[in-house]
Amino acid sequence: MTEAISVHYRPGAPRGEDTRRRILETAIEAFSVDGYDGVSTRRLAERAGVNLPAIQYYFGSKEGLYRAAIGHIIRQIEDRMAPVVVRVKAALAEGNPSRAELLALLQELLDAFAALVVGGEHLESRRLLFARAEIERTAPLDALHETGMRQIVDPCIALVGRLLDLSPKDDMTVLRTLVILGQVTVFCNEGARRALGWTDFNAERLRAIQALLREQTRAIFGGING
Repeated sequence: MTEAISVHYRPGAPRGEDTRRRILETAIEAFSVDGYDGVSTRRLAERAGVNLPAIQYYFGSKEGLYRAAIGHIIRQIEDRMAPVVVRVKAALAEGNPSRAELLALLQELLDAFAALVVGGEHLESRRLLFARAEIERTAPLDALHETGMRQIVDPCIALVGRLLDLSPKDDMTVLRTLVILGQVTVFCNEGARRALGWTDFNAERLRAIQALLREQTRAIFGGING
């Protein structure tokens, strides 16, 4: 388990808010690395630099803290993806958007997903928590998985289905969607970062990834048309 994390304080924030945030950020990292069973509240309190009763005061229990940690990651996903998803749902509900409009929305969705995957707070912890969500069947991790489906996979399937003129339930629609999303999720893989020789993703690298995603997505659907 990593012994320390960086905590960023907001000048002028109330002391209680800083304490709560410090506990939460420590918990996000600890739970992502060691899982729920591998983390003790005593060790969390030590790492966060607080007294043990502070966890109970702010979160009620270890389970309450765990749910708060997962909830924080869920809010990050929703903050990043929801504005695009709202536009996707509106366009699909309002009638018959053109192929160009559908493709533009899909590219927007992939742009936002790429920014989520390679940037933002708690980046490595998010990756690890998603990995745990695939193998650990706990209610909070199920909520994280469901958020990913609702905010990323399902709207992408809906757009790809329209572009292919297929049902969103058709196997080919889902397969094509997973392949397209795989262009982004590959960057969750440590091997991809090692191959690139990158230890982080700055704004310039994110823009390069987004531009390539747009180019390849246009090529995919141009090739299908042909």
